[in-house]
Amino acid sequence: MSTESPFSFPTEIGASDADTITLLGHDLANDLLGKISFGELAFWLVTKKRPTPEQLTMFEAVLVALADHGFTPTAIAARVTYISAPDSLQGALAAGLLGGGSRFLGVTEDAAQFLAAELAEADVLPSDDAGWDALARTIVAETKAAGRFVPGLGHPVHKVQDPRTPVLFRLAKENGLFGSHLQLFAAIGRVSEDVLGRRLPLNGAGTCGAVLADLDLPLEVMRGFALLARCAGLLGHLAEEQHPETQAGMDIYLAVDRNTDYRSPAP
Repeated sequence: MSTESPFSFPTEIGASDADTITLLGHDLANDLLGKISFGELAFWLVTKKRPTPEQLTMFEAVLVALADHGFTPTAIAARVTYISAPDSLQGALAAGLLGGGSRFLGVTEDAAQFLAAELAEADVLPSDDAGWDALARTIVAETKAAGRFVPGLGHPVHKVQDPRTPVLFRLAKENGLFGSHLQLFAAIGRVSEDVLGRRLPLNGAGTCGAVLADLDLPLEVMRGFALLARCAGLLGHLAEEQHPETQAGMDIYLAVDRNTDYRSPAP
C-alpha cells in the first residue's frame, strides 16, 4: 500500500522540518540571520533574486520614504481602532493597512502601472529630455481630456514640492537606476503645469512607484511594498497610543463626538 501523499503544494519560498528552516534555498539560521537586512529579504522574497547593492539602496529608500507621513487617515484609523480594542494590536494595525487606497499609499501602485502602460504604448522611447517632455505633454493632455488624473501628481500637504521626490531622483541617478519610468515621471513633473494650468508637484508616493517599476518589481504587488513600509509607521503610532503622554486616539474620537452637528432628516 502506497504511503505517498496525493497532494503537492509547490513553493520556492520556504519550508521547515524538525531541525531546520529553509528560506529561498538557504539555511535560515546559518546562512541568513545576521547576514542580510529585512529590506534585502523582502526584495528577494518577491523577485526570487538577490538585489544588487544599488537595487537595495533604492528599495530601502522607498521603504523609508513611505513609512510614515504623520496623522494620515491610515494612522488615525489605526489609533482609533486601538482605543476601541486595545487587546487587538493586530486589528488596529490591519485597520490602518486597509486604508491604503487610491488617495493614500495606493498611489505608489497606481503611478507605477500608469507609467508602465504609457511606456508600453510608445513606439520608441525618447533619447533626451526634450523627447521625454514631448511624450509627457501628450500623455498629460490625453489624460486630462479623458477626465482622469495622472497618478502621483499633487499632494494635500506639499503644494510646491514633496521633499522626498528630489532625493529619490538623486539617489536613482547616483545608483545608475534612473530608468524609463523615472524619466517619464520627471518629464510629467516638468510639463504638467503648462498643460493643466496649475502647479501640481510630483508626490513621493508616485515617485516611489516609478522607482519600484525601474527596479523591475512586479506591478501587481506594488501596493504591497507601500503597505510593508507603512506597517512600520503604524506600529510606531500604536506604540505611542500605549503611553498616556502620546495618546491621540481618544482625543480624536472625542473631538468628533463632542462636535457632531446632528441634523434631523427632512420629512
